[in-house]
Amino acid sequence: MVASPVLVGREDLLALADRRLAAPTGELLFLAGEAGIGKTRLLTEIVRRGRALGYAVAAAGAAPGDTEVAGGLLADLGTELRRDPATAAAGQRLGERLHELAGADGDAARRRRLLVADLAELIARPGGTGSEFLITLEDLHWADDLTLDVLARLARHAASARLMVVGTYRSDELYPRVPMRQWRTRLLTQRLAEEVRLPRFGPAETAAMAAAITGSGLSTAAAAALHNRSDGIPLHVEEFLAGDATDVPDTLADAVLARADPLRPGTRRVAEAAAVLGRSFDLDLLTTLTGEPPEVVDEALRELIETFFVKPGADGSGYDFRHALIRDALYAGITPHRRRDLHARAAAADLPDALASDHYERAGRFDEAFGHARAAAREASALSAHREAAELYRRARRTWPARLPRADWAGLLAALACELSAIDENEEAAACYAEAYEVRLALGDEAGAAALVPDWVAVRHLLGASLEDRAAALRAALARSAKPGEIHAELAAAYMLDRRLDEALADGEQARALGVDDRTRCHLDATIGSVLLFAGRTAEGTGLLRAAITKATGLRLEAQAARSYRMLGTSMSVLVDYETAAATLAEGIAYAERVEQFNDRHYMAAHRAHVQWATGDWAGAAATARQALADGAGGITTEITARHVLGYVALGRGSYGEAVSHLETAERLASGMRELQRLSPAWWGLAETALARGDLATALTRCEQGYAASAAVRDAAYLFPYVVTGVRAHLAGSDPTAARAWLARTSALLRLRAIPGTLGALDHAEGLIHLHEGRTGQARRALAAAAAFWSGRHRFWEGTAILLDQARCATRARRPAEAAAFRASATHAYAAATATSTPPDAPPAPPRSEASVLSSREVEVARLVAQGLTNREIAASLTIAPKTAAAHVEHIRTKLGVSRRAQIATWVTASQLGR
Repeated sequence: MVASPVLVGREDLLALADRRLAAPTGELLFLAGEAGIGKTRLLTEIVRRGRALGYAVAAAGAAPGDTEVAGGLLADLGTELRRDPATAAAGQRLGERLHELAGADGDAARRRRLLVADLAELIARPGGTGSEFLITLEDLHWADDLTLDVLARLARHAASARLMVVGTYRSDELYPRVPMRQWRTRLLTQRLAEEVRLPRFGPAETAAMAAAITGSGLSTAAAAALHNRSDGIPLHVEEFLAGDATDVPDTLADAVLARADPLRPGTRRVAEAAAVLGRSFDLDLLTTLTGEPPEVVDEALRELIETFFVKPGADGSGYDFRHALIRDALYAGITPHRRRDLHARAAAADLPDALASDHYERAGRFDEAFGHARAAAREASALSAHREAAELYRRARRTWPARLPRADWAGLLAALACELSAIDENEEAAACYAEAYEVRLALGDEAGAAALVPDWVAVRHLLGASLEDRAAALRAALARSAKPGEIHAELAAAYMLDRRLDEALADGEQARALGVDDRTRCHLDATIGSVLLFAGRTAEGTGLLRAAITKATGLRLEAQAARSYRMLGTSMSVLVDYETAAATLAEGIAYAERVEQFNDRHYMAAHRAHVQWATGDWAGAAATARQALADGAGGITTEITARHVLGYVALGRGSYGEAVSHLETAERLASGMRELQRLSPAWWGLAETALARGDLATALTRCEQGYAASAAVRDAAYLFPYVVTGVRAHLAGSDPTAARAWLARTSALLRLRAIPGTLGALDHAEGLIHLHEGRTGQARRALAAAAAFWSGRHRFWEGTAILLDQARCATRARRPAEAAAFRASATHAYAAATATSTPPDAPPAPPRSEASVLSSREVEVARLVAQGLTNREIAASLTIAPKTAAAHVEHIRTKLGVSRRAQIATWVTASQLGR
């Protein structure tokens, strides 16, 4: 079994315990909850906190059968007390008094009252002092009457002393005639005890616990499935994660079946019939299924309720198993032939198609299962329940009657593929499309085969197929297609994705000329709208995309509506219109989630992470990207974008190895697709990482790689970040001539497209060159214009780095106050962006100094500069190349706004970094 390394989701209960431990007097506190809810784990944490406050601690627990043994738990507590010399005498006397009970004569009632008083006094003050004492008593549902009498007496002691008694019990095992059932009510109504109930985890807490155990986040779907199977019970979560999540863990199944053994045979049969019907079941259907008289069913249900197997349903007409695992364990214990018979009888009970198909399949009656499954799948798809539709079509595929025509088989495969692509299960979708295509060709239905190609190609794109392969498949289908406009529309989409804008427009115009239906027209408008955005025709492109969203949602063309949201939101994410991007992505994610278009939802989430990174919310970006990575396992486009973001965040935090790992993975995944939008962001991140490490040659090579790819399609959207990076790299190598040549080449493309969100890079680069050449006045004006641009666009990366550029410019212009203000603003911004979340009970972080402007390696270099080492000596000390050391020194000068090594040394001393 695995265990969570941290306590999840009990902050409110721990806060209550902290208040009670800190109070001047104690109390009796009950921790109540069903088996596996985490009572012991919470109690352990309370003990840890009590010890930290100076409490002495004694622990005991009841065991099965102790209800029949007078003082069984007290005897255990006496043993515990004898282990500590300070309480050994009290423990010894406690044991003796319990033995005296057995052999004494006379008034039994009086003896018991005296015994209870004596025992309570011994336990409350075991060391004879008034020091803090914490007693923990586990599993009080097994405690006997004497123990509970003493507990009640202890509660009165606690009210006037530093005595804290914390007891746990299982709320689902307070059966009738169990002593604790009556005692609990009495203690609570007399205000002698306080009770808190541990609730089940919600979906978020279940996911957090799973992440703590596995070390990585689960996908949203996997986390939801885990929550549904485990019912949010921590022990069940741990058991499922330790084994095969499709089966009931043996330990839990054995526990359920052991509890079921004492049930009367008739009750067990009713419970099994209910298990066949599912987690929730209808009373009338259960009665029909069992064939028993109503009074027999009623009596069986009464027993199942009293023994905490089932509970009345919220609607008042049915019942629910208390845990999904109870139902699953009982179901697994039904003999095979009885199980089939029960399923067949349930299927014949006029159930909805989806339920009937499940029962018929489990009964082995596949013809009936197929008919109901196909009908239910069509209904689920119409209701946008695409996950359910996919499962039902899979059932129809499993139960397919061989006598049906092969054309129907091809239709079923295509329908299944469509649902699978909606829920981001693209490998299986591609296989279904491929088989359907081959079946159509074998039947001589070339037009039917060609009709499958556009959707098939779209799925293959998500799996990394190259533009050449996809375009070839589409052009091959043109000659056979009865609807060539659809083929041209998909060709336009394929070229648009590679930012080959002219080719996309040409095929788009052909599609429009040929005429297409509403579905294809919405798809085409979203494509052309994106082309116009990247061509710099922002107003036209935005208008066309918004119109596509409105039209598609109005016609309930959900896949097209989700794609239109995707195109607009993700394009604005790239084009530095982050306000529009954030709003559109939020709306689009909600829509795609609602209609179960999960590939679009996951991809938009990855771009939401990009917007968060770009606007300085690095902690949020990392969390969103990691979740997108977990959710979007069905297609590589989501993973590529998420890894771009994770790489950028790691770069910003100085974790260069992690940055390279993410970015090179993205590059490898995108290499087969060879699309600019997948490759160029990875190359830029690698260029920035190389520049940060002082590897100027690699930085410039990556910049040239990005330029060549953008120049091939006259792109500006992916080129603009390289402008400043390339200029910095050339200037770090003391080559302003090369920097100006780089700016001239890149500015030509940026001005050609004139995309509004990219043009600030030109002023920024110009300002850096002026600054390097000593023209501080011109540099100041250019940098101020660029700073205003980046601030207006909420672009954090360049917008914060330029503050340090302005600080350096102010220093050289002999404006020390201005330089200090710029450096302070940069320090504050970097500190906010690199801050990570901490546990609620963690101490506050110390204020960050200006050292946070420098990476950890740059701090090391700065210390060595302060010690008087040359660049060559620094390189030998850190085992790096001399040119890398020189680059680090240059970066330190830039970030601190200084020009001389002596000023670096002064800064190190002032920042107390020299120690």
